[in-house]
Amino acid sequence: MTDVANADQFPEPLPKSAPEDRETEGPLDESEANPVRPYVDLGGVKVLPREGLHLRLEIEEGSKRVVAIGLDYAGSTLQVQPFAAPRSSGLWHEIRDQIADQIGKQGGTTTLREGPFGPELVAEIPVATGQDASETSRLARFIGVDGPRWFLRGVIAGEGAINPDAAAQIEDLFRSIVVVRGSAPMPPRDLIPLRMPVTPAGPAEPADA
Repeated sequence: MTDVANADQFPEPLPKSAPEDRETEGPLDESEANPVRPYVDLGGVKVLPREGLHLRLEIEEGSKRVVAIGLDYAGSTLQVQPFAAPRSSGLWHEIRDQIADQIGKQGGTTTLREGPFGPELVAEIPVATGQDASETSRLARFIGVDGPRWFLRGVIAGEGAINPDAAAQIEDLFRSIVVVRGSAPMPPRDLIPLRMPVTPAGPAEPADA
């Protein structure tokens, strides 16, 4: 009985989910990135600026902390969030199931498929009442990559969720992101702190979450 109880209390660690070439092609860990490239420093992530890229900060209303980075590019939107993760196991397999469950409870549907970063969820999410009456649902792609001691989640909407050419551009943007985990101890699944950008390019535009 004791062995069974312990097995339930300490489940088998899940493997990491990431592209085979992640360490060279991204998303990169800070230790893997070129230190001389002109990244926009957002705390937990760094973003490589490019023509036509618009950056938004998504702010939690109560705490006023930055909880996600929104990137508008090539007719698509990409929301990214970095989380602390275990050194030897991954989070994406478990988090993916939880996302599918949440969307199902909202009346949406999800399809699991193999994408350029590994398993991803294609979701059809109902549109809230009061928005565009001609649109009853929206497509979004949930992607995730397990890195060294971090997990990076992305949500792709707009053209990148339906158009292969636009998808390739937004996927390249996701690849270019650098995660800055830092050395401070953090429980797995904690959001790695994000902040206003430190860059000569000027401040980002805040956006309510």
